[in-house]
Amino acid sequence: MKSRIQELNRWLKRRIRMYIWKQWKKPKTRIGNLIALGMSVYWAHKNGYTGKGYWRVAGSGILNHTLTDKYLESLGYDDIAKKYEVLHLNY
Repeated sequence: MKSRIQELNRWLKRRIRMYIWKQWKKPKTRIGNLIALGMSVYWAHKNGYTGKGYWRVAGSGILNHTLTDKYLESLGYDDIAKKYEVLHLNY
């Protein structure tokens, strides 16, 4: 069960990253947001104009290095794998 929860957690995080990328519709917005999240200007321009699809970008390093787990937690995402471990250890 633990591995299934972790797999679901990874999928949910990727899905959230995909929706965030989808909200940044224009390359100019993507570049500005990537720079604001700490990416260098060169890489922000290179990644902002990518032709990859939303799901592929969400699984690549473009968003994994900028929209980190800590950032997702600050947006309000509760890590279900951590919740499962806490509940599992209490029983």
